[in-house]
Amino acid sequence: MHELGEPDAVLTLEDLPTPEPAAGEVLVDVAAASLNFPDVLMCRGEYQVRPPLPFTPGAEVSGTVTGLGPGADPALLGRRVIAVPRFGDGGFTEQTVAATGTVFAIPDSLSDEAAAALHVTYQAGHVGLHRRAALQPGEVLLVHAGAGGVGSAAIQLGLAAGARVIATAGGPEKVQVCKDLGAELVIDYRADDFVDAVKEATGGLGANVIYDPVGGDTYDRSTKCVAFEGRILIIGFTGGRFAEARTNHVLIKNYSVVGVNLGFYNVMNPDLIRATHERLMALHEAGQIAPLISRTLKFEEIPVGLASLATRGTWGKLVANVSS
Repeated sequence: MHELGEPDAVLTLEDLPTPEPAAGEVLVDVAAASLNFPDVLMCRGEYQVRPPLPFTPGAEVSGTVTGLGPGADPALLGRRVIAVPRFGDGGFTEQTVAATGTVFAIPDSLSDEAAAALHVTYQAGHVGLHRRAALQPGEVLLVHAGAGGVGSAAIQLGLAAGARVIATAGGPEKVQVCKDLGAELVIDYRADDFVDAVKEATGGLGANVIYDPVGGDTYDRSTKCVAFEGRILIIGFTGGRFAEARTNHVLIKNYSVVGVNLGFYNVMNPDLIRATHERLMALHEAGQIAPLISRTLKFEEIPVGLASLATRGTWGKLVANVSS
């Protein structure tokens, strides 16, 4: 990217020199790269942190470690891994660099595409539901935008935790996606009011945990169906508007509004991220989670794929096969 704008207008495919891993970094030959909504925001210049131009987006990849920077663990060389690329030198590339603290070995049972789709969304889901919301078996979890990559991960993780899962989705196709994932009730927010549906399903008590990657009006409506001592998890703002929490309402209804910034954990508590990775690998091995990949793209199709994400024209995850 040499300028900001919509992904399909500003992303170009160029040949660049092989990046050099710095101290504590590794070089990764990228096999697959996952597409995420924050990549769209980066292209637009709307992400919370803005790398200087020119830069390459792409927040999560799978691949093989082929080079080591000074001080990097030699045991990583030749290993298949999930990696979070150095910010600004992202994953939409054939080779990228990543700090060893953001590189995680993966089993042979996990395909390149599934590995690339798993890390960010499932890490955020697990940290949000367990660390931040302390979700308990039998509690009601309401997942907004349940058919998306973020929402589908939350549905699976909620079911694995023994929660009752309710989801919202836009349109019959996405409603069916959520049902197929195992949600006990799915509300088409284009046709029905999810507030009334959640209250009816919970005997008027509301949802104990609300997983909100949308924000805006969705957050505002969620405050009307959150339970006593409920927790609303702020995951993102795909709705395009930052909601404002009314603290008087938070006080009167006795609920919590909880932020989930996964990237900050990489700085403040990387041990938690590594421990969560091990838990996710165990859940995958047990068949309780599996990334929902709706389409595998060719490398050169990444700009068009991101444009589809921007208009909510997708369900599940989009993953680019880089090595083919």
